[in-house]
Amino acid sequence: MPEIGTSPAARAAGKDRAFGVIMMPYDVIEARHVTGFVLWLRFRDGTAGEIDLEPELHGRVFEPLRDPVVFGAFQISPEFQTLVWPNGADLAPEFLHDNLRVTA
Repeated sequence: MPEIGTSPAARAAGKDRAFGVIMMPYDVIEARHVTGFVLWLRFRDGTAGEIDLEPELHGRVFEPLRDPVVFGAFQISPEFQTLVWPNGADLAPEFLHDNLRVTA
C-alpha cells in the first residue's frame, strides 16, 4: 500500500533509509597531517578544524595506525569521501565531523 502524501519518486529515493533518519553530507574534501595523530580536515559543508585520533587507535584494524609511518599514509577515499588507510582502516565521516575541534 502506498504511503500517504508521498510521490512514487520520493518513496523510491528513500527506500534504503530508515524512517526519520536524515543523511548529512559530511564529505571530507581536504586533509593534512598536523602532528602526532592530529589531522586537519575540511568538509564539504565548510567546517574545518583538527581532530586527535590517538584515542581511537585501538583494536585489530586501528592498532597498526599507531605507527607514525602507517598513520601518515591516509588518503581521502573518492568513493566514500572519508579517511582511509592502506590496511583497510577507515573512519565514518560523521564521526570525524562530530569530533572536530574547529580552528579559526
